[in-house]
Amino acid sequence: MAANFRSDNETPVAPQVWARLEEANQGTAWAYAEDQWSERLDEAFSELFETKTRVMPIATGTAANAIALATVSPPWGTVFCHRDAHIYCDESGAPEFYGNGLRLVPVHGEHGKITPGPLADAIHASEGHGVHSYVPAALSVTQSTESGTVYELAELEALYQVALAKGISTHMDGARFGNAVAALGCSPADTSWRSGAQMLSFGASKNGCMAAEALLFFEHHELLETAERHRKRSGHLLSKMRYVSAQLLAYIENGLWLDLARHANQQAAVFASAVEAHPEAQLEFPVGANEVFVRWSAQGLEQLASKDIQFHLWPGHDDLARFVFGHSTTDEETSLLIDAMGG
Repeated sequence: MAANFRSDNETPVAPQVWARLEEANQGTAWAYAEDQWSERLDEAFSELFETKTRVMPIATGTAANAIALATVSPPWGTVFCHRDAHIYCDESGAPEFYGNGLRLVPVHGEHGKITPGPLADAIHASEGHGVHSYVPAALSVTQSTESGTVYELAELEALYQVALAKGISTHMDGARFGNAVAALGCSPADTSWRSGAQMLSFGASKNGCMAAEALLFFEHHELLETAERHRKRSGHLLSKMRYVSAQLLAYIENGLWLDLARHANQQAAVFASAVEAHPEAQLEFPVGANEVFVRWSAQGLEQLASKDIQFHLWPGHDDLARFVFGHSTTDEETSLLIDAMGG
């Protein structure tokens, strides 16, 4: 029996979301996000986030991130992010492409997290040379991080405060936002706009949906039209957007998204405990959500792969692997992984 821990992008659609898709598939509906499901998004997300929220449904997280940053940054603007951020390492220059040349500036920090000091230094280094330099435009923070860690609320607040004090727009890449909220046990509002995020790329595809994401605006709602034009010009305004929006409504209904995320996080926690007890393997980062990074010998990881355990060998390494647990990961699959590691 093969067990797949490569990515939560490879999980199936949650049954509740699939059922909503079937409901949305009955009859005709207006096109280009003018359908009844898309028109309910603002109200539904405003209730979820406890503040007036404008919602732009979209099919991919890369598009959501790139459009968000292009909306608030001029071509000569600088966007600050962690050196391991998805927008910096895994989007093939999409933010720069959408932003007509905006520049991403990586900021170092342990365990996938930016801290206020290095951020302030990076901002300062971009100032003071007039038209010869880029203009600090935005800060993008990933929650949960690309290292599988989770920012505490105080960490987010301190980080965003540095940006906002400089008049810099604030964005959150929430590809695994549900896993972060489930781990923190707080409200979605607490770890987004209350901490200082003005925009959120709200991820759903990794946690039970099929090609369904949303770009949320908590402030500066007037920017929505600019974002929508970026969406249209980039080919991401789907004619049958009802299928994206119907998923998003099902996803947040009755706390489904958090139930799915809690399950994934719990499976990751079980495996992390096993790694901590292993005589050779060790955790590379603290485990905060549903990703577990394991440092082990190349031989050990090769033997694990030979036992039909699928995982992501981290680029540039033969002794570091990422294991991702999803909403559909079973107890049996996690036990199979632990048994295959031995020890």
